Amino acid sequence: MLVLNGVTRRFAGGTVALDGVSLCVDAGDFLVLLGPSGCGKSTLLRLIAGLDQPDAGTLAWHDGPPAAGQIGFVFQDPTLMPWASAVENVALPLRLRGETQALARAQAALADVGLADFAGAKPSALSGGMRMRVSIARALVARPRLLLMDEPFAALDDFTRHRLQDEVLRLTAEHGCTTVFVTHSLYEAAYLASRVVVMSPRPGRIATQFTYGAARLDRIAPAYNERVAELTQALRALQVAA
Repeated sequence: MLVLNGVTRRFAGGTVALDGVSLCVDAGDFLVLLGPSGCGKSTLLRLIAGLDQPDAGTLAWHDGPPAAGQIGFVFQDPTLMPWASAVENVALPLRLRGETQALARAQAALADVGLADFAGAKPSALSGGMRMRVSIARALVARPRLLLMDEPFAALDDFTRHRLQDEVLRLTAEHGCTTVFVTHSLYEAAYLASRVVVMSPRPGRIATQFTYGAARLDRIAPAYNERVAELTQALRALQVAA
């Protein structure tokens, strides 16, 4: 789907967030970017989304850049309009495209995330996990080719986090969209990813990659613990190198 070649991003003051990152995002991937805070994971996600531009290097799309609405983005904060209902928040990207069935499709998207009964609720009346579900529904309602998620569950308790991880795996499989997911949790990476890209401390570079395939593991399965141990070892190696 997308090839990044030698991507570098510098910010004011000389800070180098990314340095020569080369990466292939394959169609159907659930690719997780894993690394310590400040290693450029979110910067890389913004470059893929077209919200920022590299100072060097290229991003090449296999079938051309996605059209408007073909990239869904879920931020760490749900970023909902506080004055609008859940269904109005989800319908926003469709209304911006002038679609006449925006509310009906938004209602269906809320049902997909288990919030059909809360369509009229304002964000202030929803829990943190419910607000994140609304944000996920909004990102998926336009049926994007690519879903980008920037530490969406970082502020949630473990019980809610696990439920939403399962929701995301189910929905992305049903929608058939490629996903790039940013996290600093190796447990989350081990559970979600078909492929994990481990990034080094700033300046962000690709330290190593692990390919796991589409098979999902139970969190108490020995193979899951083996993945966690493998990723732990990779992160410890980065600490030693630093």
